[in-house]
Amino acid sequence: MEFKKYQHLERFGTQEVDGIELGECLVFPKVDGTNGSIWLDNGVVKAGSRNRELSVDNDDAGFYSYILSNSKFKSYLEKHPTHRLYGEFLVPHTLKTYRDDAWRKFYIFDVVIDKEDEGVEYIPYSIYQDLLEEFDLEYIPPLCIIKNGSYDNFIKSLEVNNFLIKDGSGNGEGVVLKNYDFYNKYKRQTWAKIVTSEFKEKHRKAIGSPVIEAKEIVEQQIVDDYCIEAFIEKEYAKIVNDNEGWKSKMIPMLLGRVYSELVKEEIWNILKQYKNPKIDFKTLHALVVRKIKQTKPVIFG
Repeated sequence: MEFKKYQHLERFGTQEVDGIELGECLVFPKVDGTNGSIWLDNGVVKAGSRNRELSVDNDDAGFYSYILSNSKFKSYLEKHPTHRLYGEFLVPHTLKTYRDDAWRKFYIFDVVIDKEDEGVEYIPYSIYQDLLEEFDLEYIPPLCIIKNGSYDNFIKSLEVNNFLIKDGSGNGEGVVLKNYDFYNKYKRQTWAKIVTSEFKEKHRKAIGSPVIEAKEIVEQQIVDDYCIEAFIEKEYAKIVNDNEGWKSKMIPMLLGRVYSELVKEEIWNILKQYKNPKIDFKTLHALVVRKIKQTKPVIFG
């Protein structure tokens, strides 16, 4: 395996992560350390900083030496040789309010399967949590889970971000939002971040995580009630029949047709059922696209 940079974190509100809030978002505390990754290469544990592969003689704040001195990392990678572990090695940076016992440890925030020329596949937290705990590896747990949240919902999560922070010393740097079903318009799986204003000016691990159920939006109700699997399959079958088969280049046609037919065929029923609701058609379109991807994942592979 070779060194691969970790580049997929965008500020919430940009086009790169437009729509990430639709569905289930896990909200993680953002830790202010030095970014690192580790992987196994021909039986040898390798490590990288954000921009380069490390060595004993060319280390980054002692990160590689720390990894080599803890056999549990190698044990994990020997059991899961295709995995890469990404995380933060906590050494003094901008934020100085972490607990004394928190420093100089590697806190894992992502586990991926390295598919070489095909890139990487992100393993959901619900799966990798148990894998890491088997080897007593430190990781960053979510603060909460927010479904169909608003910006205000996510801002409130900043107020409870005290992961590794000394008692009475305020909150952490910010939060990272992860929706494992979200792919942006460039077909990239991307996370979003929100950084506290206090942090910008200066520069739990608990049993389970609370679920914050935001008010169900009407666009999600419309998709649940009308954009059902049978409706999607009907439009898919029409395209296959009209074109004597299916090709991946027809994906945009399927996405557009399901959305347009949903609006044309069901708008009267929608208005009647939900009593003339205010509909955000951009949100509705994003939810329809997500539903199609969930219903027919094979064609997006």
